[in-house]
This record gives sequence, C-alpha cells and structure tokens, in this order.
Amino acid sequence: MLNYSQAHICHCLSRLATLKRNSVVTVSGNRRKTGEQFVHGVLTLARGLLQLGLRSGDIVAVSAFNSDLYLQWLLAVAFIGCIVAPLNYRWSFKEARSAMTTIRPVMLVTDESCNYWYSELQSNAIPSLKWHVSLGSLLSGFRRTWSILTTDMIREHCLTSPPLNYSWAPEGAVIICFTSGKRTTGRPKGVTISHSALVVQSLAKIAIIGYSEDDVYLHTAPLCHIGGLSSAMAMLMVGGCHVLFPKFEATSAVEAIEQHSVTSLITVPTIMADLITLIRKKETWKGKDNVKKILNGGGSLSVELIKDATKYFPKAKLFSAYGLSSLSHFFLSLLI
Repeated sequence: MLNYSQAHICHCLSRLATLKRNSVVTVSGNRRKTGEQFVHGVLTLARGLLQLGLRSGDIVAVSAFNSDLYLQWLLAVAFIGCIVAPLNYRWSFKEARSAMTTIRPVMLVTDESCNYWYSELQSNAIPSLKWHVSLGSLLSGFRRTWSILTTDMIREHCLTSPPLNYSWAPEGAVIICFTSGKRTTGRPKGVTISHSALVVQSLAKIAIIGYSEDDVYLHTAPLCHIGGLSSAMAMLMVGGCHVLFPKFEATSAVEAIEQHSVTSLITVPTIMADLITLIRKKETWKGKDNVKKILNGGGSLSVELIKDATKYFPKAKLFSAYGLSSLSHFFLSLLI
C-alpha cells in the first residue's frame, strides 16, 4: 500500500500517465515520447531491474550525456528503492574509480561518452560492481569482449508494467550528488540527498520561478549536476515538456529554442555569453517571444550580460539561483 504522505520523486508518474497521456513530454534527438510512453518506459525498466536482482538500498552509478533514457533511468532506479549516483562524464577514469570505490555501486550505466571506462575496468576492477549497462545500443566489439547489458536487454523480458508501488531506500535516500572537488581536496565528494530534499527544492523552484505544465524546458545543464537534476524534477512534477540534447553547445541550443518554442531554461554566465554571442549574429531571432523564464546559477551575470539578456530575451524573467540571493540560501539549506 502506498504511503502518499512520504515524499518520493516517482509521485510525478501518475500525473504524467494521466493528464499528459497523449501529450509529448520528452524530445530527445528524433525521439518524442508522450506521457504514457515515457511512464511505460520507466516502469518496464524498473521491473527489469527487479528481475535482474537489484534490491532496495543498492546504488546504481550513471554516467552519460543528457537524454530521455537518462531521465527514465533516474526514475526507474528510484522507483524500486535504489539510489542513483550520477557521475560526471567529463571525469577521468581515475576520478570515476575513486568515486565508485567510495560509494560501492552494484551497477554502472554509461553511454558513448565514457565507453573507454570499460576497458579500464578490466584491469582496475571495482569489487562492488555486478553489472555493466550501456544506456543505448552496444557496439559489437564490446558485446564480443565483455558481458555488458543494454537498456533494451533489461526491458525485453518485462511484458507488463508493474503497479505504481514505490519503494524507498534506507533513510529515504535517492541521489548521491558529487561536487567537483576542485575547490577543496581536488577529489569529488558525494552528498546523499533524500527524496524529501529533492522534492522540496523542486517545489521551491516551481513556486518562485513559476514552472507549469505549459512550459517547454531546455536541458542546458548536465543531469549529474544538482541544478540540472532539481530543474528536471520540477518540470516532471508540473508535467512540462523536456527538450534534451547530449551536452550544451550554443548552436544546438539556439536551434532547439527556435524549433521547439522553448519557454524556460537554466544558464551559467558562460552559457549565457555563448548564447548571446550566437544570437547577436542571427538576422532573425525567433526565440525572443517564447522564452519566459531563465534561471541563472554558477555565478552572477555581469551588467553587460544582463543588458544583453534583456535585449534578446525581452519576455523572460531572469532569476538568480546562487550568489547572494535569498533563493540561494534556501537551496543550500536543503542540502545541509
């Protein structure tokens, strides 16, 4: 029996499966998924993971580019009471191995961004790892050499979706989010975040920024970052549409804003500068009337960037997520 009084990030699935049943909720490359299709993908993956042998409290490390599959993995792992540890695909194998040795995951999920980790793992094994999974399709060379699963392999024996019965890890843990480590010891440090903390932080974004089901949200931040994760959760909770591309690149971002009529996104100063530089060169800028909400983090925007943002995103409200704002202190308090 479900305990709806206890926070769980998968509570959003019911809303997506009903109110967004026939509406597109994710756009990732050439793939478009309705609420029904997206939720079905999460649930079949969750059942497949249970059949594989994962149990409540197990840790699953994920390192990959942004995609709809990444979102589904985050939710499927949480659904069965396991804990997701998003790793930065930009890390060296040494950094990744250090993180995994500390958290002891039973499964590692990657995509083409770090396929080379598999060869390194052959001579630098992580004792806790039982399964290696390729997020998408698997290159034939890997299939011949090592026993690596794919998302489709895990799903293929699951013909029906499990009922909406969530599980929780001990102490309600759901995410282990890593810092860069560069400002302290130089080694990434993992912080365990509960369902409650992630849900409340996402609710704060919804309340302050005004995210709604009518939003089309562009994922400019990686899903291994707390800013990208909490914004993704906020958009899942309200039932908005997610536009995902592998990693930020200004040309792709500007094209996506125009093509998909993006209404909201998050930036850091360097992302904003790259967007402005490219938009300034365009003869016509179709995104100026659609973008309504921009959340900036990772440092304050300069006066010049604020002026440019006002010029090229005239309909947008610009919010500061970090720095000295009261919003930043509230977000930080949730993680302490």
